[in-house]
Amino acid sequence: MKLVLHDLSLSLGESEERLKELCEKRLRAPAKYFRILKKSLDARGKAIKWVYSVECSDRAEQPPVRTFEKVSRPPRVVVAGSGPAGLFCALRLLDHGIKPIVLERGRPVEERAEAVARFKGGGVFDPSCNVQFGEGGAGTFSDGKLFTQTNSPLNREVIETFLRFGAPEEIGYLGKPHIGSDNLMKIVAAMRKRVIEEGGEFRFSARLDDIRMRDGRLAEVSVNGTREAADELVLAVGHSARDTFEMLLSRGFRLEQKEFAVGVRVEHLQEHIGRAQYGERFRSLPPAEYKLVSHAGERAVFTFCMCPGGVVIPSASEEEGVVVNGMSNFARDGVNANSALVAQVRREDFGSEHPLAGVEFQRRMERAAYLAGGGGFRAPVQLVGDFLAGRESSAFGEVIPTYSRGTLFAPVGGYLPPVVEASLRAAIPDMGRKMKGFDSPDAVLTGVESRTSSPVRVVRGEDLQAAGMGGVYPCGEGCGYAGGITSAAADGIRVAEALARKYL
Repeated sequence: MKLVLHDLSLSLGESEERLKELCEKRLRAPAKYFRILKKSLDARGKAIKWVYSVECSDRAEQPPVRTFEKVSRPPRVVVAGSGPAGLFCALRLLDHGIKPIVLERGRPVEERAEAVARFKGGGVFDPSCNVQFGEGGAGTFSDGKLFTQTNSPLNREVIETFLRFGAPEEIGYLGKPHIGSDNLMKIVAAMRKRVIEEGGEFRFSARLDDIRMRDGRLAEVSVNGTREAADELVLAVGHSARDTFEMLLSRGFRLEQKEFAVGVRVEHLQEHIGRAQYGERFRSLPPAEYKLVSHAGERAVFTFCMCPGGVVIPSASEEEGVVVNGMSNFARDGVNANSALVAQVRREDFGSEHPLAGVEFQRRMERAAYLAGGGGFRAPVQLVGDFLAGRESSAFGEVIPTYSRGTLFAPVGGYLPPVVEASLRAAIPDMGRKMKGFDSPDAVLTGVESRTSSPVRVVRGEDLQAAGMGGVYPCGEGCGYAGGITSAAADGIRVAEALARKYL
């Protein structure tokens, strides 16, 4: 028989072989099939423990082989963007016998990693290949977090696809799975290889710069100034494709403002986070994480994209603009922990009814942060204690910032809107009451975290095609339909299925 057992617990250091023994006791037979479904850490009591859900059987189980109906006359499909939405869309199109042409304005992930490393080390900025643009999308350099609060039935497919392409086995059962940026780059390259092996095409340094419609239907696209025919177009362009949004608006696409969040990156010593979460037992546990929310100020403030043992990275996509993000490798073994600390912004903050007013709102902050940092993509920093006291910082304490382009002491209020600054000032002590040490005076605030999600939504209908624009499918986080790797990948699958249905 087959059993699913929940709430099995192991103490720290206890072998997972014990789980199999518990299964066999319930089965009253050897477990010929055994799989961990979920694993999470319970640190609520004095005795920290791992809690599991497992599946087992006294018979060997073979995973079902899924088959897909093939399109008899495949259309010419262009997928603009090779982030999670574009990649997963391309893979699902292949399942249906459609061989996509994937456009990427940046370069292959191997070359992209080199370009990002050069820029991080003080080299020349490349506006077409950076943390925001290039194969794998922005999430490639943000730890590869797969945790999502969406409940899409496609989320499991996303995890299984990552596993198929070489992701660590534990992402299949950890409560908060992450791949690590180092692993994610290899997986992205493997996905590209599969698309090409199955007859698809990848074009790098290839920017979608125009779309031509005829009688409300896609007629052709322009790539690097060259027109070519296309039956269907998937817009998986990412949240920083500002020039693409401008082009879409000029071509009559319906765009609308979308609210998001802005703020800073906050850095603490990872050791202090571990001790705050687990006490002295933190040394025998994985690097500690946290997620905090505060309603102490006028706007809700929350932590986002927390990177245990990670670094703060330069993430600009335009000249003379500073953008920061966080990144961790799979081991999460760095000295510092960092997280976005952001407040909600509303449409009325943008100062205009224009569909791209949110983009300009971001750009103003990024340019102000560039000036506050003294130019050269240095980032403005301020210690938490000084920020709360309303004074400028003059020397670092025990936390040394990891932002590699260099920093300059400057007040947070020099680049964030007053309502956001005030909300952060109210939230930090409140969060310190929820997690000891979060409001440590030596913690470092680095700005500006402005790309939490897209400031734009490209409106689409129930058939997932752009409103009034047949054959064009807005997709993923950039077009306003996802937030993070897993939800973006799931939306890519949804779009691929909707597109394929037209031809099946």
